[in-house]
Amino acid sequence: MILKSIPKTFSRAWKSSTQVRKQRKYRYNAPLHLRQKRVHVHLSPALRQKYGFRNIQVRKGDKVTVLRGSHQKKEGKVERVLLKRNSIFVNGIETIKKDGSKVPFPLLPSKLMIIELDVSDKLRKQKLESKKKTMAATPAKDHKKQGKGNLP
Repeated sequence: MILKSIPKTFSRAWKSSTQVRKQRKYRYNAPLHLRQKRVHVHLSPALRQKYGFRNIQVRKGDKVTVLRGSHQKKEGKVERVLLKRNSIFVNGIETIKKDGSKVPFPLLPSKLMIIELDVSDKLRKQKLESKKKTMAATPAKDHKKQGKGNLP
């Protein structure tokens, strides 16, 4: 009897591993609905206050600013989002090749911050508004620590 090795697919039971190769394999084999979570981008403080979300999935048409790297502090609209490669392409952010031609520069979601949302989609707008309504309904809590160890 010949045993054939079956290529390992995505495992739902996988929790964590310290081995980088297993982490990389988990990300590479992850289905699209989990890859979407990895293209969530932080919102600017003003948008955070307005909508009550810390981060949201980036979409084509959102205006973002680059926080890290060689293109730091540059702004532009999102041209393209690739879930498979976990990269985002922003209008105006390009790299120059050796022959002089310009190509779009892929950015990681962790290096970006959304400063203006594209709310032309009804479902996205509805999701943003629903969170805002629930925040208005619940009273704000005071999160200051109260104990004996705090000095004035």
